[in-house]
Amino acid sequence: MLVILFAVSLAARAETPNAVAAGSGEGEDNSAAKSGATQPDSMHTDKGRSWEFGPFANGGVGVGDRSNFQFFSAGVQGGKTLTPVIHLGIFSGQFEFGANIMPLWLAFTPAPHEQTFTYPGGYFVGPEGGGTYKGASLTPVILRWNFATRSRRFQPWLQAAGGLIYTTHKFPGDLLVPHGTPGGTSVFNFSPQGGGGVHFFTRPNRSIDLGVNGVHISSASLGDRNPGVNASIQVQAGYTFWK
Repeated sequence: MLVILFAVSLAARAETPNAVAAGSGEGEDNSAAKSGATQPDSMHTDKGRSWEFGPFANGGVGVGDRSNFQFFSAGVQGGKTLTPVIHLGIFSGQFEFGANIMPLWLAFTPAPHEQTFTYPGGYFVGPEGGGTYKGASLTPVILRWNFATRSRRFQPWLQAAGGLIYTTHKFPGDLLVPHGTPGGTSVFNFSPQGGGGVHFFTRPNRSIDLGVNGVHISSASLGDRNPGVNASIQVQAGYTFWK
C-alpha cells in the first residue's frame, strides 16, 4: 500500500506546478475558495514540506515461540516530508522519508539452560545461551505516509522500515559452542518492520508520538544457525520537533 501511495505522490508532485500555473489566472475569490477546499488541515502540513526530529523509546514482547522475549530500545529519529499533500480521498496525505539510530538496544531472554535440539534422524541435549543481550540498532530506511486530517491535534501515519541490529553476543540465544568454533547465531541481525501511529500536536511545531510496530528479526543466515525472532510487537513513544 505504501508503494502505491508513494508512486501516486510522485506523479501528483510532478503535476503540481502545472496545476498551480493553471489556477493563477482565476479571480481572487475563486482562488481562495479552491485553496480552502484543498488546504491541508493538519498543523505541520500547511507549508507542504517539513523536517522532523526527536527522541523516542520502544518496548515490546515477542510473539509465538518467542513470547518469553522482551525488548527495549531508545534513540533519536529524523525525517523529511518529500511531497505536498496528495489528495486521495480518505488516504490523502504526504510521503515522508526517515531514519533512526538506537545506541541502546536490549533484549531480555530466558537465562542460559539445557535445551533439546533436533536434527534429521535424531536429537541431543545441549547448553543454550540466553539472558540479557545488549547492542545498538540503525534503521536507515523509514517510508512513512502521514495522513492529512481535519484535526489540528491528531495526525495518523503508516510506515514500513528496514534496519540492522548489532549485539555484543550472538543473538538470539542458541546452542553454545566454544569461542572461535563455527556454529551458533550472529551478532548482526536485520529488522524489517511495519506499523502505524499518531502524532498528537501540543503546539504547531511540537508533537507527542505514539506508535505500534510489528518487527521481524533475522540474521539472513549470516550465522551458522538462524532461529531469529519471527515476530514481535513493539510500542513506540517519542517527542518530535518540527521545522
